[in-house]
Amino acid sequence: MTPPRPSQRWVREPARHIPIVHEADVVVVGGSCTGVFAAVRAARLGARVALIEKQNCFGGMATVGNVNIWHSLHDTEQRRPIIGGLTAEMLKQLTRRGAVQQTAHAETAFRLNTEELKIELDLLVRECNIRPFLHTLFAAPILKNGRLHAILIENKNGRQAVLGRYFVDATGDGDLALRAGVPRRKIHPLQPPTLCVKILGLDRLPPFDWIAALRNHGQEFGLEPDWGWGSPIPGLPDLQMRADFHVFGVDASNADSLTNAELEGRRKIRSFFDLLRQYGPTDRPVGLADIAASLGIRETPRFAALHRLTGREILFGRRFPDAIGNGSYRVDIHHADGPGITFRYLDGTEVVVPERGASPQRNRWRKPLSSNPTFYQIPYRSLLPRAGPPNLILAGRMLDADPVAFSAVRVMVNLNQTGEAAGVACALALEKGIPLANLPPERLRSRLAEGGSVIL
Repeated sequence: MTPPRPSQRWVREPARHIPIVHEADVVVVGGSCTGVFAAVRAARLGARVALIEKQNCFGGMATVGNVNIWHSLHDTEQRRPIIGGLTAEMLKQLTRRGAVQQTAHAETAFRLNTEELKIELDLLVRECNIRPFLHTLFAAPILKNGRLHAILIENKNGRQAVLGRYFVDATGDGDLALRAGVPRRKIHPLQPPTLCVKILGLDRLPPFDWIAALRNHGQEFGLEPDWGWGSPIPGLPDLQMRADFHVFGVDASNADSLTNAELEGRRKIRSFFDLLRQYGPTDRPVGLADIAASLGIRETPRFAALHRLTGREILFGRRFPDAIGNGSYRVDIHHADGPGITFRYLDGTEVVVPERGASPQRNRWRKPLSSNPTFYQIPYRSLLPRAGPPNLILAGRMLDADPVAFSAVRVMVNLNQTGEAAGVACALALEKGIPLANLPPERLRSRLAEGGSVIL
């Protein structure tokens, strides 16, 4: 333990014996769809799996974050599927319950009722005999001889230990990897987060233009110029999910910054409703139905892996022999220093939207080619830490990618595949008792395909 500086105040925590509450082959920390899918794929291959989640449900940003859009599972020409596996399986289950609305637009291909998704994920976890831990915080790793041996958790039963042989970090911010000594990359600037909200009756406002009202009067309510988007919710025609207010200057991997961002996000939502009350029609009231339980975090520092995925590799559609996932979602860069968003496409075009309600600016980021790539790939090596425990794998947005590549791969339908790959990799490494980096990529790709993943 590093001794405290003389200016620090501190207390010493007495040493204690921690009870072992569970022992698993694979321990997944983080219960987003990425984490759940990692746990399920490992369990379906016979591994004993524990799944740790700090919230009261699984699903991550899709559920506690209110983000109800999954993007296209096809290439950019909509000619062939490039994503399958548990994402496609879950969409099929939700469709049976009328909880999916499919559109003709690749960027908003599937609109979900994510309350139904919560229940489907519960069923999936139970069907696979995964040991769930909800309302449970990851506290610390326990390492032996350089390998992860256990993690310490905190919940209503106090401090406990979960033993494991292989570990998946699906926390989003890489909480396990950081504490286990994996080197972290500093990213600057970080794309700002957004607090999502469900609003009742927003579609009843026209002919009143609430976007113009925000642009003209927002600063009166402490709302700077911004850009946002929204989506209907299947089965609930008068309810809309909105993501309209970024919180700028946030590092969500810092506890104080994250706390202030949550408070600021809710302040902005209240201010928006104050604006509507002052300038909107009195005969068509709009209601605040729900504020996401968690800030929608886009980007925090990532970790150094065996391969850093680059924007050039994404935008030119580089193929990888160890590819474990595919994507066709555009590069999507939320401006960190003010309003606006930049989109870059695989066909070489670029669209910049300066702020909400402004006309888009259309450019090219490269000259036209004789043919354009129609999808990109995520290599297995981008999930494997360059240094640190050999039985730890990254799944989700802490994978190693430069800022441009990250802005394409960070969406859920892409990251779901990293979870599936991590779970299968752990199960296969378990069979041989080998480090995750020693797993032959062709074996991993073959087993992913057998489980329904699209491997190209």
